[in-house]
Amino acid sequence: MNPFVHPVHLENDHVELRPLTMYDADDLREATRDGDLHTLWFTAIPNADGMATEIERRLALQRQGLMNPFAVINKQPGPLIGRAVGMTTYMNIDAAHHRVEIGSTWYRQSVQRTPLNTEAKRLLLAHAFDQLNCIAVEFRTHFFNHQSRRAIERLGAKLDGVLRSHQINTHALSAGALRDTCVYSIIASEWPNVRAHLDFQLSRPAPKDTRSC
Repeated sequence: MNPFVHPVHLENDHVELRPLTMYDADDLREATRDGDLHTLWFTAIPNADGMATEIERRLALQRQGLMNPFAVINKQPGPLIGRAVGMTTYMNIDAAHHRVEIGSTWYRQSVQRTPLNTEAKRLLLAHAFDQLNCIAVEFRTHFFNHQSRRAIERLGAKLDGVLRSHQINTHALSAGALRDTCVYSIIASEWPNVRAHLDFQLSRPAPKDTRSC
């Protein structure tokens, strides 16, 4: 099997990325209700009723060699320990040229602005560069998704450019509007410095966020 889409289990002391299955649907239905994430017009997050369909869509793309989807499992003590709190993927896989995008990522609101995202990206980047021998890893997001853009930039990714009028929005609040897509990347020669940066950030005490429950 193409190693880019082969199911792989990644984890550290704080987060677990395990191959997405339909067994994660109940946790993910609850997760998308936390903050009504499906109402965000600048991203595509399924609502609770559409979660099973979204999981099957991702698994179908994996069978086609186009995506490797993960459930993001929280390992921090508290009511959400051991629960799926979001999804992420390797996508737009170009195995011939050792390139991949990390995307289609979302987390329930109560774990946003915590170290969980950085921990998950650290795992995905390490596997991409150290095991899959990627020459570049991409991140793409809506021009108006400022929270996502800041998170990508904090990882150390650099803006390659903006694809203007890249896609047609389908969300009810913006149906028919044209999306500008920001494309970021980390290349292999940058990975040692990015890795050191992420490890330093993760070694620092996590700031308290009174917005999280």
